[in-house]
Amino acid sequence: MILVGRYLSPIVSRVAVTMRLYGLEYEHRRLMAFGDDKKALSQWNPVGRVPVLILDDGEVLFESGAILDYLDEQIGSDRALTPPSGRQRREVLRLMNIATGAAEKNVQTVYEVRFRAEEKRHDPWVALCADQVRSGFEALNDRAAIPWMSGEHLGQADITAVSRWSFARNAKPEPMEAIQAPRLDEIAARAKQMPEFRQTAPEF
Repeated sequence: MILVGRYLSPIVSRVAVTMRLYGLEYEHRRLMAFGDDKKALSQWNPVGRVPVLILDDGEVLFESGAILDYLDEQIGSDRALTPPSGRQRREVLRLMNIATGAAEKNVQTVYEVRFRAEEKRHDPWVALCADQVRSGFEALNDRAAIPWMSGEHLGQADITAVSRWSFARNAKPEPMEAIQAPRLDEIAARAKQMPEFRQTAPEF
């Protein structure tokens, strides 16, 4: 299999970590979703986004949620990092969606604060996004169990939360500076001791 996308992207890194935890080998092509790489990406994903997973038979999967579903299906429900059904699955999906939503709002804040001219910036929108970042990550922290998000065992909620939280921390826009999330910090530190996380660390 071929995984397309740089580990800098948290949605690429969560797929890569999952594949390594499942013991699935892949070739890594470090393309970005902009610049000259976007044209190459569009041959697999018409939107020109990462991650893309090219299967051995040539079938192409894109968007991390669809890729993770495929990987879980291949590895089987007994080993899958996302529960196959029921309340446990819904709770894991909730945690993943909180992490994803907070991180996406953080990216929007970064673009507004760092790249938009101050006179064109819409401050109420920036404030709203910043509040969503704070409330999302704080809620994720409050819901987190220890040692892992859902209890004793590492799962997909941990991979998603760690990739999103770490990326947001490294981006360091204003909203992140005031957020206190000690449980997320603890889980992230624990995860980063594992080779699967170290080998897929973002390439800043």
